[in-house]
Amino acid sequence: MNNHKFFCALAIFMITGVSCCVPICAQQKMSLQSLFDLADKQSQCIKISEIALKAAEEEVASAKSALLPSVEFNVQGSYIGNAYLMSRGFSTNGTTEYIVPGLGPQQIANGKQSTPHWGNSFMVQASQVIYAGGAIRSGIELAKMGQQMAELNMEKNRQEVRFLLVGYYLDLYKLQNQSQVIAKNIELTEKVISQMKARREQGTVLKNDILRYELQLQTLQLSKVQLDDAQSIIRHQINTLLHLPKETIFDIDTQSLDEESLALNTIITEELWQQEAAEKNIYIRQASLATKISDQNIKNVRAASLPSLAVVVENNMIGPYTSDLIPKNANVNVWFIGIGLKYNLSNLWKNKNNIRKAKYESTQSQENMQLTRENVENSVQANYTNLLTSSVEVSTQEKLMELANQNYMVVKNRYDNDLALLTEMLDASNMKLTADMALVNARIKMLYNYFKLKYITNTL
Repeated sequence: MNNHKFFCALAIFMITGVSCCVPICAQQKMSLQSLFDLADKQSQCIKISEIALKAAEEEVASAKSALLPSVEFNVQGSYIGNAYLMSRGFSTNGTTEYIVPGLGPQQIANGKQSTPHWGNSFMVQASQVIYAGGAIRSGIELAKMGQQMAELNMEKNRQEVRFLLVGYYLDLYKLQNQSQVIAKNIELTEKVISQMKARREQGTVLKNDILRYELQLQTLQLSKVQLDDAQSIIRHQINTLLHLPKETIFDIDTQSLDEESLALNTIITEELWQQEAAEKNIYIRQASLATKISDQNIKNVRAASLPSLAVVVENNMIGPYTSDLIPKNANVNVWFIGIGLKYNLSNLWKNKNNIRKAKYESTQSQENMQLTRENVENSVQANYTNLLTSSVEVSTQEKLMELANQNYMVVKNRYDNDLALLTEMLDASNMKLTADMALVNARIKMLYNYFKLKYITNTL
């Protein structure tokens, strides 16, 4: 009895345990926005951009530190050798007259002098630049612009990763739709084969007719396998890009794509897309920032031709005192405060080429910005035209699919009544399959052109 209760409890536990695991292992739907959010957190490309941005922020802090005072501290210990007093003829013989304060001229024997051997030196110097020709402020502005460029690079990489995900996502969506179309045609073909086998028993269908449909069935099944394998490849690429486990599988969120498709029903004008691109396109913003950097660099180069002025405070303590004729075993402390002026006069003629070079680079960056604007404008116009073309293509393919379905039903009814040949039935079936696939591709192509416009305007 106890064993029976134990096994019942174990069975209940296993059943409830399995049922609890089902929601965890169930395949979930993922929208494009969900993939974008994952990419922002886990994409290697975006992580590298974030590190570069942090480095640029530190560069700004480093440039601002030039406004702070500089303080140097130097400590030195030394061993001092013996001092020798010599005549002008380098002889250690004889004497040398030496004036001692308070005593007058004294005669000191040449040769080895009594010398303290252990020396020390302490030096503290503080300086504050009060004028550097604008070089410091210019350096800070250049560092800030470098930070802005790093931010734009990070946003550009984010947009590129998102557009790459759009391509993967729509390819996966197309393959899934094609796989569903193939599956429906396989189901339809199997149904036709079943009906033909029944008619074969009645003697109204030849075996060769059944074989031709079975051949078509094998071709459809092979296409289904190829589509499934292609989906597996794309899923692996998405998982690698987002650093997800290799076994991760998700379904396309068709509802979110339907919402994007609804937005295509009211396609905005090209002028609005052009305006959006002019304001938000990252390449235009980077080119504009590069122009500002070039202009600021001119100021920075010119600053090298100007003097710099600094307040200097210094305190020195040295010992022993060896600058006298006879070394003194004592420490001497000296301090001073003053203003230091530094001016490299040679820069007045050496720096001219650097200034002209900076001006040419500024002109080049302005021309490059204009070229970038033209390229973006052309891209918007071309992709907007492609979007309109794909919209017409979708409408055309919808009509073609409707006609193909009607043709298939007519031919099938005629074939069922022995009024059509098998080749006509096969042609009608292939036309229906082709129309279904073409409509799927046209709809996804239209979505792709829409997302590409959003990528060009950097609004993904």
